[in-house]
Amino acid sequence: MRNHKVYLIGAGPGRADMITVRGLKILQQADVIIHDYLVDKAALEGLKPGAEIISSERYGKKACHGRSGQAQKKINDLMVKMAKDGRHVARLKNGDTSIFSRISEEIEALEKNKIEFEIVPGVTAASAASSFTGVPLTDRRYSSNVVFVTGHENPDKGIKIDWRRIAGMDTIALYMSSGDISDIAWKLIRSGRPETTAVLAVSNAGAVNQKTAIAALGSIADTVQKNAIKAPAIFIIGKTAGLEKRYNWLRKNRRILFTGLSGERFFLKGTYFHLPLIRIEPLEDYSGFDRYLKNIKMFDWIVFSSRFGVEYFFKRLKELGLDARILNNIKIAAIGNCTSERLLDFTISADLVPKKESSKGLIDEFRELDIKAKKIFLPRSDISDKGLEKEFEKLGAKVTSSFAYRNVMAEGLPDLDLNFFNEIMFTSPSGVRNFIKRYGKPPKKIKISCIGDVTKKEAEKAAIQLS
Repeated sequence: MRNHKVYLIGAGPGRADMITVRGLKILQQADVIIHDYLVDKAALEGLKPGAEIISSERYGKKACHGRSGQAQKKINDLMVKMAKDGRHVARLKNGDTSIFSRISEEIEALEKNKIEFEIVPGVTAASAASSFTGVPLTDRRYSSNVVFVTGHENPDKGIKIDWRRIAGMDTIALYMSSGDISDIAWKLIRSGRPETTAVLAVSNAGAVNQKTAIAALGSIADTVQKNAIKAPAIFIIGKTAGLEKRYNWLRKNRRILFTGLSGERFFLKGTYFHLPLIRIEPLEDYSGFDRYLKNIKMFDWIVFSSRFGVEYFFKRLKELGLDARILNNIKIAAIGNCTSERLLDFTISADLVPKKESSKGLIDEFRELDIKAKKIFLPRSDISDKGLEKEFEKLGAKVTSSFAYRNVMAEGLPDLDLNFFNEIMFTSPSGVRNFIKRYGKPPKKIKISCIGDVTKKEAEKAAIQLS
């Protein structure tokens, strides 16, 4: 069996959508993804069925500065073994592949074993910190150069930082320094950098839990402690850091926490932070659902109340060796445009889409039709309430509902400073429940928006003050 090529890919920092288009396309074709623990797990969705996902944390590699040589060797050996076994391997690294990522050790392991590889760049943390605060790393007025520096020296391996030389640079971008910033600031001051030099600290650059603080070099250590700036963090030191107050677009924009699963919509007012509170998973057993699909011709209507119902309905049709032709003479309804657009992906044009995208809007449309004694099939999630089913029954229809997928709480939800946001947007009752479970009630000063009457009722039930 021939060796397969290995791709070394930069995932970018903070959020899944900062990976390059090329990097994402490669991931979607990989058999094995070996990823740094800081990589946003949302980047690992939509992979090839059966792809194996391995975190470097399993081998003792956590934060960059905490990686032991032994842990790195285990990763190298695993990468080589998978490639020699004929697997398509993607090594997904946080930030950019070439900056403080120990990529040379991985390249040497691949070279030694004569394994072909390619390197795919990513957004480095300093660039993300700069972009998400509006602070330029270079500026025609203040900074013609910038230096990236690690805060971790290793004299035993000949790695000793010349702080006097570093102190003379226009802009300094410090990596892996949150625990040593007091000592580093003192070294820079002793090397000639003025104590009044502006320093911008940014933790979790670009992520939903990004946090910033600004201070003079002489007091930055106290400011970091006071504001709980923790790793992963970047420190931008120099005159350009002083532009943060004027240029920080994120601080000036309206900040909305969007808790639904829909993709981000651009060119809207405000900045949206996407934090899905639910995760959609397949059922463990589809025997019951499949029986209905095999006998789908018995129904007059299929009503899809979400795009996920559409997705899993057609996935199961395919598994059963069936396709859209079996739906001939069956009318199709979709609860809204998102669901009807997903139907079009399977060449199905909905017969009914309500003008008001909600359960109530759907029922109002059906009231104009004669559905007495009509048989309706309703694919739904395992936690959907039976409100829609009951409303159809009031209209005289015979309703059969069946679970098509599971709706579970998202894992690994980050700690948040809710006061950072101006608005929180809920899109489902389960999203409301999961938010309360993880974060408690939102602060009263934050605007609360709910999409759909059912979601609004759940928020009211939880005693969340609606705007």
